[in-house]
Amino acid sequence: MLAQPLTLLAACFMALSTTTSCHNGNGHTTTVSSQTVSTDSLPPVETEKPNIGYPSAFAGQTRVAGVKTTTALSIKMLDNSLDHPWAIAQLPDGRFLITENKGTMRIETADGKLDKKITGLPAVVSAGQGGLLDVTPSPDFATNRMIFWDYSEKRPEGTVLAVAKGTLSADETRIENPTVIYRATPAFDGRLQYGSRILVDPDGNLFVSTGERSAKEIRVQAQQLNSALGKVVHITPDGKPVPGGPFAGQPGARPEIFAYGFRNPEGMTWNPRTGEIWEAEFGPHGGDEINIVRAGKNYGWPVITYGLEYSGDKVGEGIQQKQGMEQPVYYWDPSVSPAGITFYDSDVIPEWKGNLFVGCLSGSHIARLVIKDNKVVGEEWLMQGKGERFRAITVGKDGALYTVTDGGKLYRIGKQ
Repeated sequence: MLAQPLTLLAACFMALSTTTSCHNGNGHTTTVSSQTVSTDSLPPVETEKPNIGYPSAFAGQTRVAGVKTTTALSIKMLDNSLDHPWAIAQLPDGRFLITENKGTMRIETADGKLDKKITGLPAVVSAGQGGLLDVTPSPDFATNRMIFWDYSEKRPEGTVLAVAKGTLSADETRIENPTVIYRATPAFDGRLQYGSRILVDPDGNLFVSTGERSAKEIRVQAQQLNSALGKVVHITPDGKPVPGGPFAGQPGARPEIFAYGFRNPEGMTWNPRTGEIWEAEFGPHGGDEINIVRAGKNYGWPVITYGLEYSGDKVGEGIQQKQGMEQPVYYWDPSVSPAGITFYDSDVIPEWKGNLFVGCLSGSHIARLVIKDNKVVGEEWLMQGKGERFRAITVGKDGALYTVTDGGKLYRIGKQ
């Protein structure tokens, strides 16, 4: 479905009153204020022609109506000294734990000042899309100081996504007793598409998303239950399969696999309203996806997709639907390159509550998706025009969004 006529778009812009001001000694502050407007007639925010234009499986699967935040926002760049950050997670005291791709972690204060640099992690392979990737503190961090993270690790056969844990030292400058608890094997001699995000479930076990490593000869393993590639796995804090998984006891299947058929799942978060896992995934050329991850389900890659090979050729048979394979809740064409995602569950900005926020790389914006009954019913793009690739995003204790960019910046987006 193409964007509606430019005359309608212009009329919608005329209905908005927006003012911008900046500057703050710490960085740049932009204040955005807008009058309340009806969003029923806003056109889709994507106005470019689709790269592929495959037919959708259902109405509202792509290019839904646009929406517009009516709360006055303050956008502040808190720090611009990060070195290729990949993940951001909040500690119990409100400070932020941030990974940097080349292999270090840092703790930043809520106002964007460097507090501590953390060393002592295992060596990472910082090449291509590899490096130090996701991080999350244990739910019991206040008492056990445990941190989980994942990274690309060199092995004799190539590289793997490794999941590790360790204890943050009392002075917060190093990781003590770092231990690899899981490796997404087989290893592969490539530099692309490791995934990956880590979620801790209510029982303290881990969900980890893994990439399928991109190349045609290896990505087929996303459909194979004897491989950890292209999966969401469910493991204990010691890296063992959580008992009772959907493929436990199936001959030849890895018991830790929770769901399969993923390409490069760089976003994963809990929906606080339903308790389900939502995932954001790089498509190939077009066809970036949002999925709800459910036990035992097959999400189709590389058999079905709404994208093409980067060469312009069809992926496989060029089909988008197949019996026994899940449809994405939402997809983008052209690509926006979704990375980290988070649900907004604060009362500070009521109109955002229950919305999914998606950091986009090639799209250079943050997508706000309005969710109703597990369907996307509205889309807004925030932070356009800054030329940034938004790698990860989280909601702070103050009800603001915090996001890090490939360009080394930390932004706060909150109520004015």
